[in-house]
Amino acid sequence: MALKKSDLYSSLWKSCDELRGGMDGSQYKDYILTLLFVKYVSDKAKADPDSLIDVPPGGSFDDMLDAKGSKDIGPRFNAVIRALAEANDLRNVIDLADFADEEKLGKGKEIQDRLSKLVAIFDDLDFRGSRAEGDDLLGDAYEYLMRHFATESGRSKGQFYTPAEVSRVLAKVVGIDKDTRQDQTVYDPTCGSGSLLLKVAAEAPRGITIYGQEKDNATWALSKMNMILHGHAEAVQDIAKGDTLTSPQFTVGRELKTFDFAVANPPFSLKSWSNGLEEEYGRFEHGRPPKGKGDYAFLLHILKSLKDTGKAAVILPHGVLFRGKAEADIRRYLLERRFIKGIIGLPPNLFYGTGIPACVIVLDKEGAAARTGVFMVDASKGFVKDGPKNRLRSQDIHKIVDVFTRQTPVERYARMVPFAEIADPKNGHNLNIPRYIDSSAPEDVQDLHAHLHGGIPDRDLDALDGYWDAFPHLRGQLFRTNRPRYSDLTIDVDGIQQAILDSPEFQEFTDRARALTAEWFRAHRDRLASVDADTQPGDLIAALSDDLLARFRPVPLLDEYDVYEQLMTYWDDVLHDDIFMIMNDGWLGASRPRKVLADKDRKLSETPDLTVRSGRGTVKYKMDLVPPPLIVARWFAKEQAEVDALVTAAQDAGRLVEEYVEEHAVDDGLLAEAMEDGKINKGLASSRLKDARQEGADAEDEIGALTHLIKLYTAEAKAKKAAREAEAALDLATLEKYGELTEDDVKTLVLDDKWQAAVTTRVTLEVEALTLALVARIQELGGRYATTVGALQSELERIEARVAANLAAMGVG
Repeated sequence: MALKKSDLYSSLWKSCDELRGGMDGSQYKDYILTLLFVKYVSDKAKADPDSLIDVPPGGSFDDMLDAKGSKDIGPRFNAVIRALAEANDLRNVIDLADFADEEKLGKGKEIQDRLSKLVAIFDDLDFRGSRAEGDDLLGDAYEYLMRHFATESGRSKGQFYTPAEVSRVLAKVVGIDKDTRQDQTVYDPTCGSGSLLLKVAAEAPRGITIYGQEKDNATWALSKMNMILHGHAEAVQDIAKGDTLTSPQFTVGRELKTFDFAVANPPFSLKSWSNGLEEEYGRFEHGRPPKGKGDYAFLLHILKSLKDTGKAAVILPHGVLFRGKAEADIRRYLLERRFIKGIIGLPPNLFYGTGIPACVIVLDKEGAAARTGVFMVDASKGFVKDGPKNRLRSQDIHKIVDVFTRQTPVERYARMVPFAEIADPKNGHNLNIPRYIDSSAPEDVQDLHAHLHGGIPDRDLDALDGYWDAFPHLRGQLFRTNRPRYSDLTIDVDGIQQAILDSPEFQEFTDRARALTAEWFRAHRDRLASVDADTQPGDLIAALSDDLLARFRPVPLLDEYDVYEQLMTYWDDVLHDDIFMIMNDGWLGASRPRKVLADKDRKLSETPDLTVRSGRGTVKYKMDLVPPPLIVARWFAKEQAEVDALVTAAQDAGRLVEEYVEEHAVDDGLLAEAMEDGKINKGLASSRLKDARQEGADAEDEIGALTHLIKLYTAEAKAKKAAREAEAALDLATLEKYGELTEDDVKTLVLDDKWQAAVTTRVTLEVEALTLALVARIQELGGRYATTVGALQSELERIEARVAANLAAMGVG
């Protein structure tokens, strides 16, 4: 049985993390990713003799396995990697990690055990081209590990990795798509581990030619490995090593080689950028960046490296938008030549090397002369907190890309800023986004007149126009005119929520959202029912999610990107795992119960979905694809109702015991003598009853109380036993039902009862969240202006009169 992808990754990370000892992520990644590389190319060579990577005798993962447990395991690992490197011209690329390094890996038995356990962990992975060839198991595993290594590496050492979400934004806004040709080129002058280049390549299904340069030796090697791991072995020769600014490796004579596209996430504000710079290659003829900040040096290098129709997307710190002096002159030059197509402001704390806010500058030489302005997007508010960092959600990525590519103006989010406005003396070619887009929430103004005379200001109600568009008659139901420009609630503040929920328009709105979701699912049900080993999960979710977003775009009030995010979150949490299991094992195979995994070496410990029998005969099962509640709801609803009734009866019986004990098990109470260390149970009650009966008439009341308590305990035990037996019988019947399922049964359970039901529930939650927001705002406004100054003055006068009367009664003048 295939594990869920998410379980596979988490167990891989936990296992590796457990064995790293004192190394930080930036060091340990070299060992783990080297093992991942050897395992991958070895598996691929077994499945495809014509694989681009030659795996020689003595240079395979199996040779590493043979070294497991041996005293010279470290040197033997090094020998395997050396043989593989020499056979493929990968010396100083895949052999940088020293598996015999006792300082990092320990000595004697410690290094022997650590490496033996590590190789065993990777032996469980199978990259030979499983039935789920369409799912990028290796790529996703790599991405998962890289994200964790970057998180663990700290501020100064996580720069090798550009978060996948940001990479996707750059890949899409730079203009690479399904129409991009294989002979077109993309260049990253500071390519790090190559993750950004690979995300760009993924946007070009017909292929694209990759070029990159990286200064750090270990990261350069990692980039080459990464190309091979992701099926771009042909790009390895075009990943160059060296400092891009002082020693660019892609040149044609005294000129820089030019490319169709460029993407980059260069180091922010590099102070030493000009150290050793001798040949400028015409990059700084229109302005030389300041010595202490290399941001514009990289941007100008990229601009010079573009063809006349070239396009680029570059991540830079926000300071490049507004810093003065030399940088202001360069910025003016770029604007006057119309090279800057757009600017996208990103949320803070996205990157692993720094916490400062950044932006994406999009350059486009094609059509520059006819360009009339810079399209600006303030996406700084759209993110989710993810551990120590912030992360772009799927909806944030989609919205940025949609708005930018369509150049759609969105209030408080995006607009085209004319060059004339940017060049206006009051702006002086300053590109700081808040100058042009106010993304702050509108100020909630207190109305003095309403505080004095009551009523809710109509302007506050007008600000809720989105709701009134969706529910045209609701405003008239909730409010009536107080006086010009002010309204009163027609109902009490506490009744607002129920009034909205009961409104026919709200019911219609909710029904429409459900109906749209049902229509969407029906349109894709056949495709989902056809999921098999050849399915491409990325294409599948792209089609599903884009269609859902398009269907909800015309719906007033409801943000289509919020609905989209609900689907994408479900995809990440459940649906992708389900698709992966079906691709590997088929619908029937993936639905079969499996015993829970308990593997200490791999840090796997699962919570069972179903447990049958007890004692030594206990068997615990996982049902990832078809959870037991789905089986029960469809075939055993009556039996579940009976179990629920018995469980309720057992709880009621237990409550009677608690109440009786609480009443009588107190000092001088009828059950006081039966207590021991402040506690009482059936055994203590029975023992005390025996003694009380011997004491005779003096203990009659106590005997009665003890007898009643024992009856209550007996009734509780009987009720609990009945509930347990019924539950056990239901669990056994449920387990047996799995064996009777047909493929059509499984598809009905998964497609309709699980996937459609879950997405519908999530969309409905979005509707309910909107309603709660409206309720909260109306309650806030109603409460704010409920008591006028005149009413407060009257109450004050009433209280003063009472105080004066009381003082007079006391004889105080």
